[in-house]
Amino acid sequence: MAAVVVVHGIGKEYLGPRTLHGPIAPAVLDGVGLAEGPSLALEDIEAAFYGHLFRPSGVKGSAESLTEPYEVELLQAMWAEAARAEPDRVPPPPGPAERSKAQVPRPAQRALYALSRSRFLARTADRFLIGVLAQLRRYLTEPDIHARAQDQIAAAVKEDTRVLVGHSLGSVVAYEALCAHPEWPVTTFVSIGSPLGIPYLVFERLRPTPQKGRGCWPAGVRTWTNLCDAYDVVALVKQLAPLFGDGSKSVNDVPVHNGWQAHSIERHLTAVETGTAIAAGLTT
Repeated sequence: MAAVVVVHGIGKEYLGPRTLHGPIAPAVLDGVGLAEGPSLALEDIEAAFYGHLFRPSGVKGSAESLTEPYEVELLQAMWAEAARAEPDRVPPPPGPAERSKAQVPRPAQRALYALSRSRFLARTADRFLIGVLAQLRRYLTEPDIHARAQDQIAAAVKEDTRVLVGHSLGSVVAYEALCAHPEWPVTTFVSIGSPLGIPYLVFERLRPTPQKGRGCWPAGVRTWTNLCDAYDVVALVKQLAPLFGDGSKSVNDVPVHNGWQAHSIERHLTAVETGTAIAAGLTT
């Protein structure tokens, strides 16, 4: 039984539910503690794990392997966002005319080089970003991966689960699971570092499909808090309130500061802002 279920993001394929629980559960406790929320134990938090679905069979990614149009387009969008957020560190991407003359993987190599100077990729390898692109594409476009990931979330949510936290790709998985299961006891959704709002590449591909520019509000959810760092390029669209809501409910968009690891799940969870959102879901 777990009152809080955390759905991890991209790059966890070499872990497992227990190894993931190790750093995540204390981080939740720290954030809720800073928010002066209710007392929790480690066993009150569960990590819903689907990372094994992406574990490769010995093939390493490189810029030369980025040939999927979806991945290249998403990479370019992340580059543009990083340049907007950190113009002093990240050079802007080329204009349409220059891009039309270049062949992949040259644009991918340039984008990876530019992003390596951003806070998003601080102290991480290019291979991590390549994994971000591939895993997001595979979840959204491969029915078997999608279904199996959804099954892992459904197995983690129990009758006493009140809060579902989704990080990065995990926010997409968690959102779709909540939409598919209005009968769940979850009343609070907390999305962190979320790509849910990325136009065309993510938002329009959600299940259920958004209608007239608005995404479906998960029927059983009373409150939804979305948190992101200003320098997080995965959370390309920082404000989700304009995209989701049913008139009576709206996303509460809250900024956080994660230092030089803008996308880190642990830094998100230890933030008092995240702790406040989780605590509210446990006391209402």
